[in-house]
Amino acid sequence: MIVVDSSVWIDYFNGVQTAQTDALDRLLEVLQGFRREKDAERARDLLLGLDILPMLGTDNALIAASRYRLLRARGITVRKTNDVIIASYCLTYGHSLLFADRDFEPFVTAFGLRAALTE
Repeated sequence: MIVVDSSVWIDYFNGVQTAQTDALDRLLEVLQGFRREKDAERARDLLLGLDILPMLGTDNALIAASRYRLLRARGITVRKTNDVIIASYCLTYGHSLLFADRDFEPFVTAFGLRAALTE
């Protein structure tokens, strides 16, 4: 399973072409950016058809906090708590992550988070 971070979704819907958005496009093949309400409704329906994962329970919150502290001890500060939660979830369950946000890089190098584009 590949988890897609919002950094990639935002670029995708804004029409920004990157290696990550190209990979997302290959994964989805049907979802395109939209400008009209009709298109937005279609996109919403398609997104609701994707798996929505409950990423934060007590166990993952504790594990994420521990990983955050380990990075801080190494002098690395992750700017957004939600990135810590997403990375921790992927690490715990063995999912790859498609991302364009540099805050995930420490999780790749320190904990072995699998970046979807490197596989």
